[in-house]
Amino acid sequence: MTVTVHRARDLAPADAVVMTMGALHEGHAALIRAARARAGEDGRVTVTVFVNPLQFGPNEDLDRYPRTLDADVELAEKAGADVVFAPDVAEVYPGGQPEVRISAGAMGERYEGASRPGHFDGMLTVVAKLLHLTRPRAAFFGEKDAQQLALIRRMVTDLNFGVEIVGVPTVREGDGVALSSRNRYLSEAERVSARALSRALFTGREAAPRGPEAALRAARAVLDRAAAMEPPVVLDYAALIDPADFTDAGPGHTGRAVLAVAAKVGTTRLIDNIPLEFGAPE
Repeated sequence: MTVTVHRARDLAPADAVVMTMGALHEGHAALIRAARARAGEDGRVTVTVFVNPLQFGPNEDLDRYPRTLDADVELAEKAGADVVFAPDVAEVYPGGQPEVRISAGAMGERYEGASRPGHFDGMLTVVAKLLHLTRPRAAFFGEKDAQQLALIRRMVTDLNFGVEIVGVPTVREGDGVALSSRNRYLSEAERVSARALSRALFTGREAAPRGPEAALRAARAVLDRAAAMEPPVVLDYAALIDPADFTDAGPGHTGRAVLAVAAKVGTTRLIDNIPLEFGAPE
């Protein structure tokens, strides 16, 4: 039986932790199963459920964000969690808004950071706090949030956190749309338009053997057509990115890259990405 804990003083150290903002779905379940596989049958897997106010901007959906703790605990238990840590804001920020925060630096000001100023500072601050509170050996995060994952890895390296950060591949629904808690905001027509994001990424992947420029050009062509859909896909960015520092991966890029897209469909902002690999030129 999964135990729900609301205070850090009642937590034992975890072998593996999965951090969430709740509204859990099959993508979160995949993270929990990966954590269980790493921790082993006798290890302790902790899932955190906390809607972090620091990472929401003034015009974002903090109050609208779904809170479904009972269903979250049920899903976490079925996926293999031992503990759900569901603190309130006063438990995580006992002194109110923290004066000392972690800065994401220049890497956190690009792409998602440019669209959502301060978001990554708030994200890293709460991740650091939750790592201290849960004391895991390993922490598991989804690759769908590629920039978040890259920044967390950089934080634990730069600040000498004694924890392994494990990325878990994106889980998609049958129509290709990446699983996200925000998908529930989409109307039926908006959901049809939203499929263009993953379609653009898959098209870019098919073009990748011809090089980075071809991959990005193919993805953008799909998104250009999606701008004329009803409702339209309103593009924020489509980019080929070096995952080491989230700078642009140029025409001569070799090795790993992330093909990433962010767009609004109706009032819902969606992000998605796929990893690509480019060989050295002959």
